[in-house]
Amino acid sequence: MPSLVTLDRVAFSTPDGRVLFEDLTLALRAEKTGLVGRNGAGKTTLARLILGELAPAAGTVSAEGRIATLRQQHAPPPGARLKDLIGVAEGLDRLARLERGEGAAADLEAVDWSLPQRAAEALAEMGLGGLDLETPADALSGGQATRAALAALLVAGPDMLVLDEPTNNLDAEGRALVAAMLHRWPGAALVISHDRALLTRMDRIVELTGMGAKAYGGGYDHYAAQKAAAEAAAERRLQRAEADLARTEGSIQAERERKARRDAAGRRSRAPDDMPKLWLDAQKERAGSTSHRLSRAADRRRSVAAAELGSARAEVEIHRSLGFDLPPSGLPNAKLVLAVEHVSFAWPGEAPLLVDVSFRIVGPQRLALTGPNGAGKTTLIRLAAGELSPSEGLVRRGAPGVRLDQRAALAGDGLSLIETFRRLNPASSHHAAHAALAGFLFRNADALKPAEALSGGERLRAALACALMAEPPPQLIILDEPTNHLDLASVLAVERALAAYDGALLVASHDAAFLAAIGAHEEVRLGG
Repeated sequence: MPSLVTLDRVAFSTPDGRVLFEDLTLALRAEKTGLVGRNGAGKTTLARLILGELAPAAGTVSAEGRIATLRQQHAPPPGARLKDLIGVAEGLDRLARLERGEGAAADLEAVDWSLPQRAAEALAEMGLGGLDLETPADALSGGQATRAALAALLVAGPDMLVLDEPTNNLDAEGRALVAAMLHRWPGAALVISHDRALLTRMDRIVELTGMGAKAYGGGYDHYAAQKAAAEAAAERRLQRAEADLARTEGSIQAERERKARRDAAGRRSRAPDDMPKLWLDAQKERAGSTSHRLSRAADRRRSVAAAELGSARAEVEIHRSLGFDLPPSGLPNAKLVLAVEHVSFAWPGEAPLLVDVSFRIVGPQRLALTGPNGAGKTTLIRLAAGELSPSEGLVRRGAPGVRLDQRAALAGDGLSLIETFRRLNPASSHHAAHAALAGFLFRNADALKPAEALSGGERLRAALACALMAEPPPQLIILDEPTNHLDLASVLAVERALAAYDGALLVASHDAAFLAAIGAHEEVRLGG
């Protein structure tokens, strides 16, 4: 299968000098490729290199055919309409001029008579068939804007799609539409995502690490199995390398001791003092030469063993992911944690967003808030956390809780990450704060980074650490789309920790796999 995009020995570093890629080689063909990797591994940078928006420091990036992309953020220009978002405004205006008899020769040369039909089909495929093309862009919800951007790709019909987290802000219906669109897409696609349901549909998975790009045939399930096997093999290699280095050091020490014993025996049986000085000097030189030869051999063996150990440690570090355990909450089984009783809410002067919502959380119950975008899930989260007051009804909170908001906002004030952690958790010691942050991959000097300088994924990890490792431990954890900006390894680690947590959970999420993994089988569905 010929390659549409080829990266040959590509190198790239961030403006602050951090090396993202070095000697990276990758070929993308007419298939659907899922791109995964830790936050900060360079997935979006790789996409921008492919799109020609960035130039490599070394190596080459070559592409055949037309490539189109879907951005993570969709900020329409002022006055934009739906037809602008899907890229058909100019073409439709040209058709309108020709129909009015006002078209020029250039209009006849560039006209696309099939454009209205293709635009209608693209909008229908993305669930926007009922919207007028003149609909103002700022009247669209975030999910609708993402669907419009996907419809624009369908209209353009490129040879290859580059999609960066296409399901991040979509509800369950929107996610299903993206999956169906990709399933029907006849060309190539590079999909940057941590959405396991979407990745399951890929033809192969490419993982970016500090060691380069590694391809795994098949979708997510096959990748996960191969990844687990690779992690186990890396750990075994590390254990062997540590044992080999220890044996090498032991062997070198044993050789030194044997030589010392031989030298001592030689000195005791050496010739009388009246032996010629020339002979004594020769013996001394021979002994020194032997010692030097043994030392050089020992250094070579030690160097080989140490290099293998360093390589094995680097490989394990590549595979090592976020891992942490939440402290016991001490929540009694029968304790009322949260009661939402006939709650309604409306912003001043607007129609009600929530009407007569009721539910209870008792003991370590796990409750999922589901529903389409705009149904009021985040508003209900804020009501449950005490950040808003209901217009009608009552919210009773019977246990200490903590809320992690969707944007994972950390206070600035120039504080380092560890200072921010201790400000939010004043009972935590410096050592305990370091240990908590290390569990979220902020080890050593990383804990001293300014909180404001963290990337989006790092901010969410930091906010998770500050919220979930609080002292005293929370008995209720409230989460609003917690997986949106986490990489796959981090999502799995959060799942494992929350699944083992003995407190209560209230979680708003569109990620069905995540909700199932943490045991949030009961749901409150908003918006019908």
